[in-house]
Amino acid sequence: MNEKLDFPKRTIHLDFHTGPWIPNVGKDFDPEAFARTFKEAHVDSVTVFAMCHHGHLYYNTPHEARHPGLEADFGLLEQQIDALHKVGIRAPIYISVQCNEYAANEHPDWIALTPELQQVKWGNSAYKAGWQIMDMSSPYQDYLADILAEVLQRFAPVDGIFMDMTWDQPSSSKWAIEGMLKKGYDPRKEVDRQLYAREVAHQYMARYRNMVEEAQRKHRPAGIWFNSRPKTNLHVEKKFLRHVEIEALPTGGWGYAYFPYVSRFVRPQGLPTLSHTGRFFKSWGDNSSLKPEMALKYECCQILSQGMTNGVGDLLYPNGVPSEAVYDLIGNVYRHVEACEPYVDGGVLVSQIAVIVNPELGDNPGPSGLGVVRAFQQLRQQFDIVPPETELKDYELVVIPESTPVTEELKSKLQAYVAGGGALILSGPAAIDTNRQPVLEEQGITVEGPSPYSHTFLHALGEVSQGLADYGYVMYEPGFRMKPKTGAMSLVAIGEPYFQREYNQFSGHEYTPEARISDYSAVVKNGKVITFSVPILEAYGKHASPNYRILLGNCISQLLPEPIIRDEGPTKLETTVIRTAETTVVHLLSFIPERRADGLDIVEDPFPLVDMPIAVKLDQAPSRVFLAPTEMELPFEYRDGYAHTRVTMMEGHAMLVLQN
Repeated sequence: MNEKLDFPKRTIHLDFHTGPWIPNVGKDFDPEAFARTFKEAHVDSVTVFAMCHHGHLYYNTPHEARHPGLEADFGLLEQQIDALHKVGIRAPIYISVQCNEYAANEHPDWIALTPELQQVKWGNSAYKAGWQIMDMSSPYQDYLADILAEVLQRFAPVDGIFMDMTWDQPSSSKWAIEGMLKKGYDPRKEVDRQLYAREVAHQYMARYRNMVEEAQRKHRPAGIWFNSRPKTNLHVEKKFLRHVEIEALPTGGWGYAYFPYVSRFVRPQGLPTLSHTGRFFKSWGDNSSLKPEMALKYECCQILSQGMTNGVGDLLYPNGVPSEAVYDLIGNVYRHVEACEPYVDGGVLVSQIAVIVNPELGDNPGPSGLGVVRAFQQLRQQFDIVPPETELKDYELVVIPESTPVTEELKSKLQAYVAGGGALILSGPAAIDTNRQPVLEEQGITVEGPSPYSHTFLHALGEVSQGLADYGYVMYEPGFRMKPKTGAMSLVAIGEPYFQREYNQFSGHEYTPEARISDYSAVVKNGKVITFSVPILEAYGKHASPNYRILLGNCISQLLPEPIIRDEGPTKLETTVIRTAETTVVHLLSFIPERRADGLDIVEDPFPLVDMPIAVKLDQAPSRVFLAPTEMELPFEYRDGYAHTRVTMMEGHAMLVLQN
C-alpha cells in the first residue's frame, strides 16, 4: 500500500443540501460538461455528496433514505465521481453527521436533548426551519456507520471522506444518561455532560477513521476529516486524521481574523492542510450570490501564504448543473494561485515568535488572540500560535497573552527557555499567579496588587517611545501595579487619574483625566524578559488603538532586533516567509477588508504598493531577486545581513523571491 496521501491544491466543496420536496434532482446533469467546468477552472478536487443535512442519499442504494427526487436507477454521485476521475480530478465524499432530518423524523428518540428534555435544534422552535441535531450516543451512530460502510464498499477506493457537523454535543437523552452513568459521570453536572460529549466524539471519530483505514488497506490511503471540531485541539485529535481542513468564510461570520489565528495554530502540527472559503457574498445558504473577485483572491492568496492548499465552497443547484458565472469567478482566482504554487512547493514557513495560547478557549481568538493576530500582522512579525506543550527552542521570542494561564508545567518550560537565551513577553493577567505574584522570578518585578483605576495612562520612555508623542495615552483596560526590581528597568510609566469614576464622583463624559505620573510601571524589562502590567494584546483586540501596536512593536524590537522582514508598507500589508532549498519567498498581500454592513466584512479592492522599500534577512547575498509569478527582475543591495529592494505591486498579491 502506498503510504503517501494524495493531497489536492485547488478544491471545491460542492454543497448539495437538497430537501425531499425538490423534484427531478440532477435532471440536467451532463457528466462531460460537469467535469469540464471544474477542469477549466483549474480545480483538482471536488467534494461531492453521499448524504446531506436532510439525511438523503444521492447514489443508487436500497436504503430508505435515498432522495425521493432522484429517478430510479439514477446514481448522481456515481456519475459525478466517474466524470471527475476521467479528467484527473479527485472526488472525496461528503457525509453529514449530527444534522440528519430524515433520521430525526423517523427516529425522534435519536435526537439530542437539553437538560429540560427539549430537542436540540437550530432555531429552537417547531415553527422555524432549522436542522435537528442527532445524539451520537444513541443507535444513530450505528445507523451512520452502516451508511459509511456502504459508501466505502460501493465507491472503493475512495479519494477521501468529509464528515460534517461533528462538534461535541451534550445530550440528556436516555442513551446519553445511561452512557454517562456507566462512565461514572454525574449527568446532572454540565461539566460531566461536556466531558462525556467529548468522549463520545472521540469514540466515533476513532471508529469511523478505522473503517476508512480498513476499507483502503489494499488501496492508496485516504484522508478522513471531521469538520466543526476545534482546531486548537488538534494537538490531541490529530491521531484521528491524515490531513486537516479549515472552514473559514470571512464574510459568513468567521471574519478576517479567524483564519490567520487558526492557520498559525494548525501549521506547526505538521499535517497537510487545506482551507476553504466560499464564493458566496455572505455564508453557506446565500446561494444566489457572488463575492467580489478581489475578496476571493485575498482569501485564497492568504491561504496559500500560510503554506496551505485552497478550497472554495460552492452549491450545486438541484438540477445538477454548475453555474458558469461561479466558475468564471473561481477560475480567475485559481489561475493566479496555480501560477504561484511552483514558487512555494516544498517550502517551510519561517517564524521567529511563538504565541502560546490556551487550547481550551477553542478556535475563537477572543480579544487577546484578535489583538495578537492583528498587531503582529500589521507589524509584519513572523509568528506561530501554539499550545503549551510545544517545544520552544527554535523560537527567538515567546509571547504569553492575557488569556493563557501559566501552569507549573509551563512555568518550568519558560524558565528553561529563558535560561537558554530565549526572549519572553508576558502580558497582563498572564504575568501574575493566583496569589497576585509574578509567575517568574526572571521578570524582575514586584507586584503591589490590582490597580484601583479602570483607566490609566501610558508614558513610553526612551527607545520604546519611537513613533509616539510625549503624551499619556489612555489604557482602556485595568491592570495591576508593578515596580522594577534592582537591575530591571521601566520602559513605560503609568499615569493615574485624580480619582476612580463612580456614580457619585465623576468628571467629564467617560473617565477621569490624568492627575500625575505614578511610581508604578506599565512595562518592565529584565534581561530578555518584558512584562506588561496592562493587557496590551486584549486592549488592542478590543480597541485597535494604533499607539498600543506601536508600543508593542517597539518592545518587541528590544528583544528581537533583527526581524526577518523590514518594510515601509501600509498597515494593511500582510507578509509571510517561506524557505525552499533554493529560495526565500515573501508573500505580499495588500488588500482592504472593510466593514461594509452590520456583521459583514468584505474586500472589493486591492491596495497598491508603489516603490515600497523592503528588506529581507538572509545569511548571504542572493543571486537574484524578482517578483513572482511575473518574474519581474528587481535591483537589490545586500548589507547588514539584509537584502534590500523596492517593490511595486498593483493587484493585491505577489511573491518576492530571493534566489540563493
